[in-house]
Amino acid sequence: MTGIDLRSSAFEDHSPIARHYALEGENVSPPLSWSGVPEDAAELVLVCEDPDAPSGTFVHWIVVGVDPRSDGVDAGQVPPGGTELVNGYGREGWGGPHPPPGDDAHHYVFRLLALSEPCDLSDAPSADEVHRAVGKRQLAEGELVGLYRR
Repeated sequence: MTGIDLRSSAFEDHSPIARHYALEGENVSPPLSWSGVPEDAAELVLVCEDPDAPSGTFVHWIVVGVDPRSDGVDAGQVPPGGTELVNGYGREGWGGPHPPPGDDAHHYVFRLLALSEPCDLSDAPSADEVHRAVGKRQLAEGELVGLYRR
């Protein structure tokens, strides 16, 4: 599977995410940029999840229908063509990091998935539902991990 280069001007891979982007800060989604999307991609799906959450993988952001010809999104914006679904907080859109106080830094895994055809998801899918839905449709993936602790 080919790889998508996913980056942020706000943090490096496996480095801390600023409080500005956290739920306790301004709760603004970070800026992201990408390249290397396969030309035959029909749709991009952007997901941010925390696999370290005490109750299991917590979904912070799901955006479906992102234009495969796009190359990024500014802070606090919806990726071009995208539709934000309901996150683990029960709200549409970005829900910033908010790990339990005193925990080691949690990993916030941003994934950009290039799909051969659009996927069908409920309005509030779990992380497992997202992974199952993209399944065999996935052409490529990019990953960026940010860290956050309180």
